Parts: sequence; C-alpha cells; structure tokens
Amino acid sequence: MFDKLTQIWKAKDLRNSILFVLTMLVIFRLAAHIPIPGVNYVALKNLFASNQILGLMNLFSGGGMENFSIVMMGVAPYITSSIIFQLLGMIVPSVEEMQKEEAGQQKINMWTRWLTVPLGALQAYGMITLLRRSSAAILGTITPLDFGIMIMTITAGSIFLMWIGELISEKKIGNGISLLIFAGIVASLPQILRQLIITFDQAQLFTLIGFVVIAIITVVGVVIINEGQRNVPVQYARQIRGNRAYGGTSSHLPLRVNMAGVIPIIFAISVVLFPSMIAQFFIHAKTAWIARAAAGTIELFNNQLFYGIIYFLMVFAFTYFYTEVVFHPKQIAENLQKQGGFIPGIRPGKNTEEYLSGTTHKIILVGALFLGLIAVLPLVMRYFTGIQALSIGGTSLLIVVSVVIETVKQIESQLTMREYDGL
Repeated sequence: MFDKLTQIWKAKDLRNSILFVLTMLVIFRLAAHIPIPGVNYVALKNLFASNQILGLMNLFSGGGMENFSIVMMGVAPYITSSIIFQLLGMIVPSVEEMQKEEAGQQKINMWTRWLTVPLGALQAYGMITLLRRSSAAILGTITPLDFGIMIMTITAGSIFLMWIGELISEKKIGNGISLLIFAGIVASLPQILRQLIITFDQAQLFTLIGFVVIAIITVVGVVIINEGQRNVPVQYARQIRGNRAYGGTSSHLPLRVNMAGVIPIIFAISVVLFPSMIAQFFIHAKTAWIARAAAGTIELFNNQLFYGIIYFLMVFAFTYFYTEVVFHPKQIAENLQKQGGFIPGIRPGKNTEEYLSGTTHKIILVGALFLGLIAVLPLVMRYFTGIQALSIGGTSLLIVVSVVIETVKQIESQLTMREYDGL
C-alpha cells in the first residue's frame, strides 16, 4: 500500500488530479453549509429528526436539506434526468441508436444537462412547499419574490454540483456524481458518532459491538458481490489467410453478479418515498376524504413491516429491470458471431442469446436478493435493537464501498498506464 502511495505521489499529473478532486469535494461540503436566509433552523432540524422519510432524503443529499443549504437537492435532479434518458433508450429506437455512437452520446449528455434545470426547479418547488406545509414555523411568511429566489438558488446549486461532478469525472479518478454522494454520506459520520457518544449507555455496549460486527460482514459481502462474476468460456474459430493462421484462441465473457450497482436502490427509494411525499401535500386538505386518505397513506408507509416489504420488493424488481437496460444478450451474441466466437456446446446466434439471457437471470437472482437484504438491513436492526442513532445503514455502506472500489481501480489503471509509458 505504501509503495502505491509513493508511486501516486511521484506521478505529478496523477497527484495533481487527486488533489483537484479532494479540493472539489471540500468545496461541495462548504456549499452544503451555506444556508438560504429566512429559515428557522431549530424547527427544520426537529422536523427532519421526527420524519423518517425526510431523514432518508437528507442522508442522500449530504445533509444539505437539513441545513436548507443552496445545494439542498444535491445531484438528485441530474440523476433523475440521466435515468429518464436511459429509459428512453429502451423505448425510443432513435435514442437507442444514439447511445451506441460517440457523437450521439455527447448529444444525449447535453440533453441530460438541459433537462436537469427544469427538474431541479420542480424538485426545489416541491421540497419548499412540502416543508412549508409540514411546519409553518420553518419558513414563516414569504413573498412570491422570495419563493422564486429560493427556487432559482436551489436550482443553481444543483447545476453547480453537476458541473463539479463532471469536472471530477474528467480527471479519471472516479465517477464525479458517485464521489459527491459518497462525500455526503461520509460527512454525516462524525455527527452520528457524536450522537452515539452523547447517548451512550453501558447496557448497549454489546449491541454496539454487534453493529460493528454486522457492518464488517456487510462490507465483506458488498466487496464479494461487487467483484463476483461468472466467466463464460468463449472459443474463437481458427481462420487461415494465406500462409498465416488467425484466431483459435480461448477467452471468457465475464457476467457480473451485480451488474446494476446501486441504481436499483436509488430507483426503489424514489418509488417508495413518492406516495408519502405526495400525501404530505394533501394532509391539510379542506376535503375530508382527501385529508383522511393522505393521513392513511402516511401512516401505512410509516409502518416498518409494510415499508420494509415494499422496499425489498422494489429493489428486487428494479435489479432485474436495470440489468435488462444495461445488458443486451442479443447484441453480445451478434458481436461474438461476427468475430468468429462461440460458447462451447452452444450454437451461435439465437441459442447463444437465450443461453446468455438464462444464465444472467440465474446470476442476478443472487445479486437482487443481496441488494434487497442490504436495503432493509437498517430496518431489521432498528426493530431488534430499538436504536435510532445509526441511520447509516446497508445502503450507505453499499454506496461507500462501491465508490471506493471503483476509485481505487481507476487509480491503479492510471498507474499501470504510466508503467507502460515508461517502457
């Protein structure tokens, strides 16, 4: 490890890239503590402490919502915009063709940035309205001009984070958006530790030790699932051209256990939080049955058992769904056939496509079950221990470990590339 650190420090451009990324993350954390004026922060913190849904949203914004900062929405609008265009690639053939070409990908990236602006404004409007209706003491009386300035400021904060994320990605040290989410989750650790120390009771010692053991097991499990893959053997036919022979080599096609990464959990959180967020808008409706329906919806999703079951099923379903988005057995089978490759014992073409599809579905079953269990792990632990302080759960550990693995791999590839340059 120390040899690697020495190599990184000696490589001037790599060292500067890492320092640049760290600087951008520091700027992000500073922006997360720049509040928007006119907010009652005591009432705001009390609301987030008492509302499980808002607390979960605050966790993924890096604490920006709880501070009502200029970047309170985080990179959520950009992520939503990216997901929309990924789904359009499945529905619209022209968008699918654009995704296969470099020029088309650049155009889609531009459209994604443009769509982030109205989505950011819409989400900012929804969040401000939700906070105002949840507690009148948070914002008090604000004029339409103040309301518009708040929306513009929060939208500009999301665009600013999107720009920082793309600058980080250009340095080839890791995915910029993932690193921003990672920084937001890690930044909440000191506050959680402080809360644990303040509320520490000797009777909870063995429970806390159990938490640490479970966290270590979870990290090991995340690494195993993220790195786990099944290598499907591929044989390339031997071809004779003139006096030379080409091909005839053996290789393998890696099928990852978790192809979808953390995207299914992000999808599931959006779906699970949506009914409760909409119900918050109608809790004080003048029509009695609408108010009762809204209150019933909030009460239903506050039920830990119902919430946990729905959350698990959503993560499980979205794991299969997103794998279908990113993995195309038909295209892989066609490419293998064009290159003279085949899977031993499987005929090229349609049979290869069916084999890859069936094998992938069996492998993804393990990944989907693991992601679902990781997602509901905090709820299970809270049910058996009753401790509310540890809001960093399996989902956060999954994101943190995945981002660390990806970043380390990219840094190692940069070092390997420099070794070849030296030769």
